[in-house]
Amino acid sequence: MMCGGASATKPATAETQRIADAVKTELEEKENRKFPIFKTIEFKSQLVAGVNYFIKVLVGEEEFIHLRVFQSLPHENKPLELSSYQTNKAKTDELAYF
Repeated sequence: MMCGGASATKPATAETQRIADAVKTELEEKENRKFPIFKTIEFKSQLVAGVNYFIKVLVGEEEFIHLRVFQSLPHENKPLELSSYQTNKAKTDELAYF
């Protein structure tokens, strides 16, 4: 992966599900709602001073949310950070930097 550039879109993994699950409660608080479905579908990553993850998450029957989660460098020992998110996304919406 090139520093600064986002990776190609890849299918979600157990690791991306773990990352999304780590920020789910914060997202639910910000959106003032609960998500009975919270399944990662695909993701991109961007190497910066840590890693930005752009993750497409299925949160309803045909409803998706895009998350941007920042993972700091290991020696910083910081929790995952929900940097930003986009609601009202469709399955066909491309993951892009936001």
